[in-house]
Amino acid sequence: MSSTSQEPAVILIIDDDAISLTGVAAVLNMSGYECHCARDREAATKGVRTLALDLIICDVNLGGESGLTLCRDLRNEPGMDEVPVMFMSSAQIPDIVRRSHEAGGAYYLRKPFDPEVLIELVAKALWMPHLVQTRIDRAQAAAETVPAVPKMGRVMEALQGIKIPLA
Repeated sequence: MSSTSQEPAVILIIDDDAISLTGVAAVLNMSGYECHCARDREAATKGVRTLALDLIICDVNLGGESGLTLCRDLRNEPGMDEVPVMFMSSAQIPDIVRRSHEAGGAYYLRKPFDPEVLIELVAKALWMPHLVQTRIDRAQAAAETVPAVPKMGRVMEALQGIKIPLA
């Protein structure tokens, strides 16, 4: 995850459809997010292992593979258990919302989607209480490893005053 709230949130978008993939990335890039794209399991796994992710957005159907299964597997990678996942699909699938939640999804978005709805769901997913606490913890750890900087001390004092109820 990004170490401070001033850095853009890092989002991995997984979709085998190039048009959908670039559309989602374009909307989120224009909103200030740092987006990385993957079209298959191999690229998604590489992204999870090399990027400090704040959110994963994954299509339910990835060619011959289930996006639900892929994201369950990705959440087993070190440091990924708290990263929120949002699923999307254009397919009519029975019980897909329930199944996406069971697979660890925070939100489900039907394609085609309204760009404003996508932006709103991403913002909500990024500020879930456990994620905010993780960002604060990482900022504190980063401050301890960086030489003393006067402004960082004030930032850390402000962060310590934030109380977040965990579910």
